[in-house]
Amino acid sequence: MTELTVLPDSPPVTAVPHKPRVYELNSTQLAEWCEAHGFPKYRAEQIRRWVFGRRANDFAEMHDIPNALRLALATDFSLLPARVAQHQVGSDRTEKMLLELHDGQFIECVLMREQVSARDTESGREVSRRTVCISTQVGCAMGCVFCASGLMGLKRNLTTGEILEQVLRMDRLLPKGEQITNVVVMGIGEPLANLKALIPALDSLNEKGGLGLGARRITVSTVGLPEKIRELANLGKQYNLAVSLHAPNDEIRDRLVPVNDKIGMTAILEAADDFFAITGRRVTYEYVLLSGVNDEPQHARELAHLLQSRVAHVNLIPMNGVTELDFVEPTAPRTQEFVAILESFGIPATVRKRKGADIDAACGQLRLKATS
Repeated sequence: MTELTVLPDSPPVTAVPHKPRVYELNSTQLAEWCEAHGFPKYRAEQIRRWVFGRRANDFAEMHDIPNALRLALATDFSLLPARVAQHQVGSDRTEKMLLELHDGQFIECVLMREQVSARDTESGREVSRRTVCISTQVGCAMGCVFCASGLMGLKRNLTTGEILEQVLRMDRLLPKGEQITNVVVMGIGEPLANLKALIPALDSLNEKGGLGLGARRITVSTVGLPEKIRELANLGKQYNLAVSLHAPNDEIRDRLVPVNDKIGMTAILEAADDFFAITGRRVTYEYVLLSGVNDEPQHARELAHLLQSRVAHVNLIPMNGVTELDFVEPTAPRTQEFVAILESFGIPATVRKRKGADIDAACGQLRLKATS
């Protein structure tokens, strides 16, 4: 029997004029703000240390910063302004938050804990994996027919601060001594359609004055926007790319991912090839397995032929049940057969572990319930 803990929602708050989050500013911009308000530039580093490293929930907690500066910060900025509309904890200790933004829109973020320690490839130390999955838009315009995120369409892009607040909220759920090890941009929305806000957020997570998370521990998932894939590659970053392929041919993909009929898999794969050529980073291809739709042995062989000449990894995702949708995951034997076929062609493949199945952890489920 699974255990589900639903923590009390925070009470509705009286509407106040919207103030930008202090981490909407990067370190240089914050230093300039400090100087413009009569404070030394180095105070910006202290402020960001409190935000990203010391997990402050209020400017008043920043006790080594002058009171006048704390008051100025509180006047001009907010820190964690979103309201926690719902917070669920699953039997596997996966935690999911539904956040209400200043305009009444909802977004979701998830904290996933791996029970088995894994060796950190950068430091060589044994660490417990703590992965945060974040959203980049309110809703989604891509229209993937198996996903709850886009059932009500796209409302708007998130700001850099709204993206970062999700990570900061999840970080504050961890006990002292634990830290976020990975961030995956796989929540609600198409990340590459909001690169302007996303990249500054990822840079704050990456830099030592921010969360200090290695770029190779940050993964951006896309349905496949070729020019945006190339734009991401040309930034000179080492962020990982995951392409949500979900089909071995255009006929099936057009049905599952409607925007594909305007793009086509050839263009997406060519852009992914360019990403690898520019960054040297292996591309992961995500593939949601839908029983009777894209999980047949011939589909696996067709996918293998597509990827055989590429440096690629396939991440197979059994369908996470959504009440409003008719799709279901294949049986375990069928899934393992799919894996075996890919591996017989020399293509590495893994099956993503199910996380938070008892807390509506599939993208968009909580938001859909909150807004329906």
